[in-house]
Amino acid sequence: MKTMISAAISVCILAGGAFAAYQLNDRWNAPVVQADSKLSVPGDASDKSNETKDLKELIRESQKRVVSIQATYSDGTGIGSGFLYNDKGDIVTNAHVVNGAVNVMVKSSDTSLYSGKVIGMNEEKDVAVVRVDALAGQEPLAYDKVTKAEVGDEVMAFGSPLGLENTVTTGIISGVDRDFDLEQTKYRGVYQISAPITHGNSGGPLVMKSTGKVIGINSAGEEIGTIGYAIPYHQVAAMIEDWSAHPDEELAAGSTSEEAGSVEGYTKDLMTENAMYLVNYFYESLNGLDYVTAYSLLGSDWQSRTSYDKFREGYLNTLSVTVESIAVNSATSESAEVSVLIEAWENKDGERVISTYSSNYFVKPENGTLKIISGKGKKL
Repeated sequence: MKTMISAAISVCILAGGAFAAYQLNDRWNAPVVQADSKLSVPGDASDKSNETKDLKELIRESQKRVVSIQATYSDGTGIGSGFLYNDKGDIVTNAHVVNGAVNVMVKSSDTSLYSGKVIGMNEEKDVAVVRVDALAGQEPLAYDKVTKAEVGDEVMAFGSPLGLENTVTTGIISGVDRDFDLEQTKYRGVYQISAPITHGNSGGPLVMKSTGKVIGINSAGEEIGTIGYAIPYHQVAAMIEDWSAHPDEELAAGSTSEEAGSVEGYTKDLMTENAMYLVNYFYESLNGLDYVTAYSLLGSDWQSRTSYDKFREGYLNTLSVTVESIAVNSATSESAEVSVLIEAWENKDGERVISTYSSNYFVKPENGTLKIISGKGKKL
């Protein structure tokens, strides 16, 4: 595991003619950990405002284009975040996430793992681009390379804090034009944000709530408290565009070493973590009425036996779902069995009723992508 670079520096910030001191905790590379995850609490759909629905939809659509980056260095491994920038399969992230990496793997929201190569990097600006050929043609996350955010603007920070993929936190732009140096990086005119970010968030997108577009790159945060910093996207947009148009082939070759041991298979621990995440993601998609994504997580045999229309029809009367508990009963490097207890608000003859279900799912890789192969459930 690459040692997390920690630095305690005094950052002098000009604000209203006074200086405030900050101790910056830096560059985030940390091992993946596990945590319980709950979906949204069920409630009366009629009580949800259009704004709330739109926000949830914005979060779900953005999460599909945010990735976790697993980098292998000569002295260990680390994790960061990134987002799909264009239809070439280019991922924007922080330079400190991939700097010195001899192998780069990118994990998408459905746990698929892809090999990547660094095609552009600037340590001083702390920005890099990773190209993932397998993601070419995918719809990217929208970005805004013109707008300069102002104090009070509401934002959302996406990424994989502490290895917890598909995480989003909310807050505001709490300061602008913050300057500080950290090793080779000179952060100039960056955003200060109140949205909590921590180890693993590095490289993830900062999205403006009002537009749904990327306005910054989450890069650093305080050891204590909820102060984070993000690089304004307008500062680095031209650099990113140039790398995408003119990839650095030498840099790319150095980040795709076969000797580094690419993540082709699963360990028992990785299978355990990803299988639990996948089942959670399945129910999260159902809860958001995103039947297309939920159906895509099923194995080919399940899909051959159940058409998409039939699958969708089975959930049309389900108003919302809450995962009450989830556990991996058994796991190997090749498969896992996941048990889950859910509560579902359903429409029964025009009335809202709540039901509890217990289900077991068998999860394993299929053509390189983790899938829910089969499942059995019963109403309690």
